[in-house]
Amino acid sequence: MAKVNLDALIPREDFEAEETLNPGKKKETISIEDLKTDSFFLPSVRKPDFQRETNEWDNEKIVQFIESFLNGDLIPAIILWRSSSGYLFVIDGSHRLSSLIAWINNDYGDGIISKQFYDGIIPDEQIDVAEETRKIVRKRIGEYEDYRRALKNPQNVRPDIIQKSKNLGALAIQLQWVEGDVKKAETSFFKINQQAAPIDPTELKLLESRKKPNCIAARAIIRSGKGHKYWSQFPTDNQAKIQELAKEINGILFSPKLETPIKTLDIPIGGKLYSAQTLPLILEFVNMTNSIKSDFKDTLKEDTDGSKTIEILQNTRKIAQRINSIHPSSLGLHPIVYFYSQEGRHKIASFFATVSFVMELGEKNKIDEFIRVRETFESILLEYDFLVQQINRKYRSAEKSYPNIKNYFFKIIELLNSGIQKDKVISEVITNQDFNFLTMYKNGFEITSKDFSPERKSAVYLKEAISKANRCKICNGYIHRNSLTIDHITRKEDGGLGTIDNGQIAHPYCNTTYKN
Repeated sequence: MAKVNLDALIPREDFEAEETLNPGKKKETISIEDLKTDSFFLPSVRKPDFQRETNEWDNEKIVQFIESFLNGDLIPAIILWRSSSGYLFVIDGSHRLSSLIAWINNDYGDGIISKQFYDGIIPDEQIDVAEETRKIVRKRIGEYEDYRRALKNPQNVRPDIIQKSKNLGALAIQLQWVEGDVKKAETSFFKINQQAAPIDPTELKLLESRKKPNCIAARAIIRSGKGHKYWSQFPTDNQAKIQELAKEINGILFSPKLETPIKTLDIPIGGKLYSAQTLPLILEFVNMTNSIKSDFKDTLKEDTDGSKTIEILQNTRKIAQRINSIHPSSLGLHPIVYFYSQEGRHKIASFFATVSFVMELGEKNKIDEFIRVRETFESILLEYDFLVQQINRKYRSAEKSYPNIKNYFFKIIELLNSGIQKDKVISEVITNQDFNFLTMYKNGFEITSKDFSPERKSAVYLKEAISKANRCKICNGYIHRNSLTIDHITRKEDGGLGTIDNGQIAHPYCNTTYKN
């Protein structure tokens, strides 16, 4: 079930802000009145700037929580820490608070607060999920405005809402407070959140290294330069450049939007923008394209002015453009061939392998070797898709398997360029000592359902569509809409005119470099 994005409802703030504050007795509970935008409490509430996005709950979980609150059920305490600047940081309970704030403000990721947070640019997926959540709320709970109306005009409100509205003013959630300094608060945050829902190791590294330039770059890319600006302390010009680069990279990776089951070949190279794997994928992509090692937490310096973040984003853009864009350097790799399984599942290991593959092609001046055998190479990738899956299973993780998948790609290209025919290439590969674990046996399972699953629907479509897909007229490799250029068959330099008969579709690199 799709997750609801409530990230805009509680602002982020740096833990380390310093001001003087006259300490006093802390609140023990919060009520609905405290969660209104004009209260004294809510405007001071913040999330740590390194916290994950508040988008882990689906609409059912949000509705169940609001129901529990209205029914007076026992709810775990919200844990807060008060900084010296007077902000009240949520150490544990961000989703709980945000769910109630969403209900009170009718904002499930598409309301006034969210629109301001995202500068009015909210993805269609987020809007769809928000509206679906709103429909469920109306049916099972009623909107917050219905409860307000019940106090003055009960004749216009459902009976169940009238009864609950009388109790709403007495309901409260318990508060607990973390005592201590910034270090104690941050330690408490990670300890509590790891116990509740263990953080992915890659994401944990990103959270703890939030001021490193690669982490700032990853955060910027995932939101296309919108949302909370982790780069807000940089000079204005650098902020603008970071947002510009992030938006461009986001577009290359995630446009057009992926919808399942797949019914078009116009799909993005990066998979779905809103999934649990997206931020780790982007961070690793940034690290790979900048040769940043996994121990960057201890070796990479923090960015103080944005210049390093810009440099990292520029390097990342260069490789993204090479993979699939209309930039003259683009190889225009088709997502279906390189990044998705035959059932339409985005393959993380293949994504990383292809990034590494493309980088090495450029570093070792082997792009033309690839272009010469591209048509056959791509037909092998499609026909023997299951072999890449076998490599991934053997090494158990995308991080460990992608270098071996990349080597598998290069082995195929080496054999094709040496004159080995397509029908002999795979038999040569699987006898190689590096790949002798591969087998021609396809691991499958018996299908007993009479209905088509979303994956099988995608497979049926892709099998048919890829056989009729457009191809580059220069290398005959598959061509994607994001990297389609029109080439002069007879070059302009040789007198070629811009006539229909003198035009053909081609990859940017084939058009601008390989052909010449």
